[in-house]
Amino acid sequence: MLKHLKIYNYAIIESLQVDFSNHLNIITGETGAGKSILMGALSLILGERADTAVLLDKSRKSFVEGVFKSSSPGISLFLSKNELDEEDEIIIRREIASNGKSRAFINDSPVTLAQLRQLTSMLVDLHQQFDTLELNNRDFQLDVLDALSGNEKLLEPYRQSFKKYIQSKKELRVLKHEQETANKEFDYNQFLFDELEKAQLKENEIEETEAALKLMSNAEMIKEVLTQTVDQLQEGNDPLVAHLNTILSRLNSLKMEHVNTIYDRIKSVEIELKDISNELQVICDSVQYNAQKIELLNERMAIGYLLQKKHGVNSTKELLDIQKSLSTKLEKVSDLADSILQKEIESQKLLKATQLLAQKISEKRLKAKTPFEQNVKKLLMRVGMPNAEIKVQITPLAELNSFGNDGVEFLFNANKTAEFEPMRKVASGGELSRIMLVIKSLVARSMQMPSLIFDEIDSGISGEAARQVGMIIKELSAEHQIISITHQPQIAAKAHTHFVVFKQMENGHLVTHIKKLSEEERVTAIATMLSGKTPGSAAFANARELILN
Repeated sequence: MLKHLKIYNYAIIESLQVDFSNHLNIITGETGAGKSILMGALSLILGERADTAVLLDKSRKSFVEGVFKSSSPGISLFLSKNELDEEDEIIIRREIASNGKSRAFINDSPVTLAQLRQLTSMLVDLHQQFDTLELNNRDFQLDVLDALSGNEKLLEPYRQSFKKYIQSKKELRVLKHEQETANKEFDYNQFLFDELEKAQLKENEIEETEAALKLMSNAEMIKEVLTQTVDQLQEGNDPLVAHLNTILSRLNSLKMEHVNTIYDRIKSVEIELKDISNELQVICDSVQYNAQKIELLNERMAIGYLLQKKHGVNSTKELLDIQKSLSTKLEKVSDLADSILQKEIESQKLLKATQLLAQKISEKRLKAKTPFEQNVKKLLMRVGMPNAEIKVQITPLAELNSFGNDGVEFLFNANKTAEFEPMRKVASGGELSRIMLVIKSLVARSMQMPSLIFDEIDSGISGEAARQVGMIIKELSAEHQIISITHQPQIAAKAHTHFVVFKQMENGHLVTHIKKLSEEERVTAIATMLSGKTPGSAAFANARELILN
C-alpha cells in the first residue's frame, strides 16, 4: 500500500506531498493540470528510466519518494536476499541530478533499476491506457487463468521439474554428440592403440636401446682403449703402478719424518690407481660384441623411431602417454553408451513427472474456464457491454513449456453472434479498457495483489457504464488500495478520498499542486465535472445523489 508520495522539482511540480487512504483514492483535475505528470513521477519510483528534461529547475536535483506499507512474505524475502534493511515501512526514493545521473534507493540503500522494478512489481500494479495492449498478450492471458485457477502452488514445482527435464535433455544431446564424434574416431584410435600396445614399449626403452647400441657397435675400439689403459696402469711391461712401487721403496729407505708424509700420499695414489685399474678391467670384460643382440636392438630401435615419427614425438615417455590417452578415449566410448542409457532413463522419469504436474495444472485451468467466462460476462454487462462475451480457448501444445502443456487465447464476441475472434483483432480500445478492468477486478479478488493504480481507465465511457465502472472499482477497494485518475463524475463520486490536481501561477510560472477535498468540496468538484465551471443547483443535487448512491 502506498501511504505517502513526495515529489520535488519535477516537470511543473515544485514541491508536492500527498497521503493516500487505504481504499479508493480518486484524483481529478482539468486537462493539463498535471495528473499525467503525477503518474510520470510515480512511474520513476516504479523503475522507469529518468530524463533530465523533467527538471523544473535545472540547477537542482529532482526526487520522488514513496512510502509503502506491506507485510508480504515475498517482499521480506526480497529484502533479505538483497541485503536491504527490513523496516515497518518501505521507503523508495529516486533522484535525478542536474547532470542527468539517476540514483535509486530502498530504505536508504542504493539499488539498481532491476532491483527497484522487482520490488515495486510486488507493491504496485500500474494500469495506464496503453496497458490494454497487455490484454492481447497470451502469456498475460495464461497468468490470468492461472491466478483464477489457484495454480501458483503447482506452477513452482512444475517449473523446477521442467527446468530439470530441459537440463537433462541438454546433457543427453551433449552425450550423444560426444558419442557420434567418438564413433567417427574410434576405429582409427583403436588401430593406433593396438600398434602401440603391440610394440610393448617400456619406460625409457628407446633411449636405453640407443645407448646400448652405441656401446655395442663400438665394442672393439672400447675394449682396446680400456685394455691399453689397464696395461699402462698395472698389467703392461712398464706399468705406472710398478714405477710408484719403486719410488715408494726409495722414499721408505730414507727414514725421514717429513718424507714419511709424502710416502703416505704416494701410497694412497698407488692404491687408488690399482682400484681404478681393476674397475676398468671389469668394464672391459663386460663389453662384448654380439651380432645377434645388435640385430635385435636395431629392430626395437626401428619400431621406436617409426612410432615417434608417426606421432610426432621424441621420447618413449611421450609415446606411452599417447597410448594411455588412446586407451582412455576408447574406454570413454564404451562408458558413453552406459551414460547415454542412464541419461535417457533419467530424462524419461523427469518427463513423466513434469507431464503429471502439467496435467494437474491443465485440469485446474479447465475447471476455472467456465466460471471465469460467466463472471466476465456479468461484469461486462455492468460496464455497458451487455452483448459482449469472452471465450477462453485452451489447446494442448505439441511440447511442454515453462507454463505447462496449454496454449491459452481469449476470444471475444461483442454482439451475441456465434463468431468469436481473438481479442486483439476485434476489440476496440474502449472495450479493451473495460475488459481489462473487469479481469483485474476478478484476479484481484482471487489473489493477494498490490496496490492498484488506474490512469484514466474510464476512457471512452460515460453515463451508466461509467457509474458501473466506479462501483466495480469501489467494490475492489474494500480489500485493495486503489488510486484512480478519472474524468468521470460517476467514478469520482465513489471515492473514499478525493484529490484534485490544479495549477496556479507562482513566481512567474505555472506550478502544479494537489489538494485533498472535504465533503463539501467533493460535491462542488463533482458538480463542476457534471456541468462545467459554474454548476447550478441541479448539478449540486445530482452530485450529492451520485455520492450517496
